Amino acid sequence: MYNVAYRIVGGEDAAEDVLQEAFINAFRNLDAYRGDATFGSWLKRIVVNKAINEVKKKKMELMPENDDFDIKEEEEDEVYRPELTVGRVKQAIESLPDGYRSVLSLYLLEGYDHQEIAEIMGISESTSKSQLNRSKKKLKELLMEKL
Repeated sequence: MYNVAYRIVGGEDAAEDVLQEAFINAFRNLDAYRGDATFGSWLKRIVVNKAINEVKKKKMELMPENDDFDIKEEEEDEVYRPELTVGRVKQAIESLPDGYRSVLSLYLLEGYDHQEIAEIMGISESTSKSQLNRSKKKLKELLMEKL
């Protein structure tokens, strides 16, 4: 659960705070757990929501919700580069703007689809898609500039 919070908020202290608040919230609302999903997925949803709220508090900088701003996903042949280590990729992800990092983490690492991300973050599906595409492009730029 800590890793989920950390990937969304991008900082150790903030992730610890989010996790603590999520556990307190879950404990206080145990009677609301209906058993529709596993307890772990219920708790994970609380952690994700708390993390998103924390990011929103920091005034996420999202682009306007306008389809004109969508970036089409480019399909390129990916070339393996041994200099792209896991550590460098993690560092590059952490340096992404909050909105980019949150959508990228929710989509690629947590497995949410764009509709779910839109609901969680209070944005449109097209904004989620464009944020993901922008985050991939920015991530690629960050990784290439350090080579």
